[in-house]
Amino acid sequence: MASVTRSQLAFLIWTICFKTCMSYSNMTITTEATYDGDYSTETDTVDYDGYEHQCMKVSNRYFRSWFMPVIYSVICFVGLVGNLLVMLTYVYFKRLKTMTDVYLLNLAAADLLFVLTLPFWAANCLDRWELGLFLCKTMYSVYKISFFSGMLLLTCISVDRYFAIARAVSAHRHRSQAVYISKVSSVALWALALLFSVPEMAYTQVSENQTCSPFVGDSGQLRVGIQVGQMVGGFMLPALVMGFCYCAIVRTLIQARNFEKNKAIKVIFAVVAVFLLFQVPYNLVMLVTTLNKVWGSVDCTYDNQLLYATDITQSLAFMRCCLNPFLYAFIGVKFRHDLLKLLKDLGCVSQECLYQYTACTTKRMAVSMDTETTTSFSP
Repeated sequence: MASVTRSQLAFLIWTICFKTCMSYSNMTITTEATYDGDYSTETDTVDYDGYEHQCMKVSNRYFRSWFMPVIYSVICFVGLVGNLLVMLTYVYFKRLKTMTDVYLLNLAAADLLFVLTLPFWAANCLDRWELGLFLCKTMYSVYKISFFSGMLLLTCISVDRYFAIARAVSAHRHRSQAVYISKVSSVALWALALLFSVPEMAYTQVSENQTCSPFVGDSGQLRVGIQVGQMVGGFMLPALVMGFCYCAIVRTLIQARNFEKNKAIKVIFAVVAVFLLFQVPYNLVMLVTTLNKVWGSVDCTYDNQLLYATDITQSLAFMRCCLNPFLYAFIGVKFRHDLLKLLKDLGCVSQECLYQYTACTTKRMAVSMDTETTTSFSP
């Protein structure tokens, strides 16, 4: 009896030990499956090195959810009205008499094309993009087309003014073909701007979290390579050409001491200066943002500051599309005169108001028309 009792006791002890071991084993497996990669399974100390700290961007999302749509709406309205008036003035009075006139008309068309997409940019500030892939690609592509066509058109204007002022003799030989040459070159510039926008057409996608963004899912090296190529070919090289042309123009005007020619180039200087001052900050911030994604984020505060900088500089870059008509109106006397005549014919301005303005500016316009650098927007 004692032998049986000892055997039963041994079996009972073995059973208890087996169940205890199995229970501990199951507990360990469950723990590892639940916290794999987050906690250490060998010690009781929690290891937080595996955690990826989430960068909170709630304030930035709130800022852009109200700030950007308001800015886009204002720019869209002002740019639509202003650039339409510029184009109507050209068409109504048939002012395409010089190369610069043709280029400025194309510049107004590029700005008008872009402001028509601003409602979609406002929609992109919402939590989800609901307008489909085609409009997503169109939105980014049209912006690039507008930017590069504007840069190239301003470069052509600079070259035209360079020949008209610094190389007046050679420019006079081709004066009869100037408008035809400008129209052909404008078509070529639009084609080149379209070529520069191909990466946006190809790589802009709707991401998994339903946002419209360029280069979704692509490597950072590809994005850096494309943006550097676009910046060099579509921005830096044209800027160097413009710098050379305007330096030569200023030197020629200083040597000639011709005040009227200096006034005639004032509108072009203002347009180029506004384009560069409003566009360069956004391009630089976009380049820094791309490099930040490739090299890794510094910290959350830096990321948030970069997002604020992107929103603000983007607003400035978009704003330049509605500023050119104001430059023409405030600086260009002949444009103001044509605009008032157009508004009078539309019934928005009285005949008396137009007569008073014409009487004050007739002498000044007559002098400006005699200069070699006259355009429809000459002061």
